[in-house]
This record gives sequence, C-alpha cells and structure tokens, in this order.
Amino acid sequence: MRPDFMRPGFIRSLMLAFGMASAAAALPALAQTYPARPVRVVVPFAAGGPADVYARVMAQRLQEALGQPFVVDNRPGAGSVIGTDAVAKSAPDGYTLLLMSNAHTVNESLIPNKPFQLMRDFVAIAPINYSDLVLVANPALPVSTLKDLISQAKAKPGKFNYASSGPGTPYHMAGELFKSMAGVSLVHIPYRGSSGARTDVIGGQVDVMFDAVTTMAEQVKAGKVKALATTGKQRSEVLPNVPTMSEAGVPGYEATIWLGLMAPRGTPKAVVDKLNDAVSKIVAQPEIRQLWGKQGAVPLVMTPEVFDKYIRDDIVKWARVIKTAHINVD
Repeated sequence: MRPDFMRPGFIRSLMLAFGMASAAAALPALAQTYPARPVRVVVPFAAGGPADVYARVMAQRLQEALGQPFVVDNRPGAGSVIGTDAVAKSAPDGYTLLLMSNAHTVNESLIPNKPFQLMRDFVAIAPINYSDLVLVANPALPVSTLKDLISQAKAKPGKFNYASSGPGTPYHMAGELFKSMAGVSLVHIPYRGSSGARTDVIGGQVDVMFDAVTTMAEQVKAGKVKALATTGKQRSEVLPNVPTMSEAGVPGYEATIWLGLMAPRGTPKAVVDKLNDAVSKIVAQPEIRQLWGKQGAVPLVMTPEVFDKYIRDDIVKWARVIKTAHINVD
C-alpha cells in the first residue's frame, strides 16, 4: 500500500494548501506595490455635478498619497447605468474604480433589469461624504415659498415641472418623494447630467429642481434661483436662512446625496484595504473637513465592512420608498 504522501487526494490537498499559503503571502507584497500604474476612476455622471467635483478632489489627493495618477473618466447616461456597467466588466485588479452615489442604491429597485447587480458585482471600498439638497425655483416662477408651490401645483396639476440629472438619481428621487408626500403632480424632466438641468432652471426653461447644496448654494446667494427649502433634518449651515422641507410644509421629509468608492467584485482585499485607508485619511484631514463644511458636505469615514452594510441598508430603505410611493422610471 502506498504511503499517505503518495496518494492523489493527499497530493491535491497539499497543492491546495500550498496555493492558499502562497496567495496569502503575496497579499502584503501586493499592498506594498499597488498602485504600480495609473488608476481610472469612472464617474457615471456628467461633469460639473457633485460626483464629478468630489471625484476630482479625491483623485488628486489619492495621487499625492499613493504616488500614481488617479484619472477621472466621466461615463454618464441611463441614470448611472452605462458607466457602472463598464466598471462591472473591468478587471478586478484595483485599476478601475467606481465613484458611486445613492443613485446606485435606488437603481437596485427602480431599474431591476440592469446588466449588473450592485452587491453581487462590486465590493465596497469607502464612503466619501454626504450633503443636503435644496429645492430651487427659477426667479420668474410666481412662488415665494414651498407652500406657494404646493398650493399652485394642487390647483393646476401637471402645470409645473422639475428637472433632474436622470432617472434614479438623488435629484429625481427627491422630486418623486416630494410629489408623494405633498400630494402634488409635477412633470419630471430628466437630463443627461445635473449641469444641464441646473442651467435650464436658472435660465427659466424648467420650473424647479432639487440640487445638492454644495453646487447650488452660490447660485442661491447670487440671486440666480430662489431657494424654497433644504432637505436635511436641520437647516443647512451654508443656507441658514432657508427652511427645511419639514419646516416649510412637508413634515418628515428628508433626502440627501452621498458618495463613495467601489471596485469590481474580486478585487484583492489588500488593495481594497489600502484604498480605504488612503481615502479615510484624506477625508479626515482638517483642511478637507473645513473646506467641505463651507460647501455643505460632511465627510464620512467607515471600514469596507461597515460601508458594505451602509450600502445594503440604503438599498432596503429606497426599495421601501419606491414601493410605497409607487415610483417608476419615466
């Protein structure tokens, strides 16, 4: 009879154990050498919006921290689906990352037949920040307060419209949530990105829009739009004179936009952990916190595991809202 070490099963087990040990030993080396070439950060939204702005801030800081270029690649379209699908099909090597937002958690329920599933095809890296939204109207619109808008919208259903950066985006969902909670009928005008929507609200082609405080506050202060309400639990420090939606006439209303980084499923944990560490250190820098605070953005710091749960919980939250409010893609 052959000794145990000569049996095929023993040899296979030994080879498997050796392979696992070799892979484990390679992880520290991988973390030390990554990144060895430029990293692409895909932003599935148009240039000029919060996702693009903060992606570029993070790309520059990550380049400084890790010694390789982090290149922002805008791939807008279909409410973030086009760019996200491109990342899902990329090699899971840490050299293609996704700048995501809560548009992605919404789309898990709103667009169920996507070519990818967020938590099946991606791994969480790190959150970046969150900010409140502000409901603004073009100056020529004959309303001065949120109650004015609600009253006129109820009197003339379908007369008023609102812009968004596309189906499933935080701006779209904020509008649909408002329609549901206020009992009004507004026509949704989806754009390919927030910049075009913002321009047309300012220009008077569209009546109102929910937009990130971080990008719309300056337009409010310059008098280019009228701010009717902000969407947080408390008033925004950037727009302290603007009431919250709850104060202005829609009790219990709350909506935000948050951003984070993900990578294709299968990306080595050593790479994920290294990126998480770098991002967490960047958003914790006093100068970043101070700068973003002035813009209305609040930095977020979580481990990959905690961020994973945060994303999953947000998917469940928006699935409930979409079902209850009967929200559909236009």
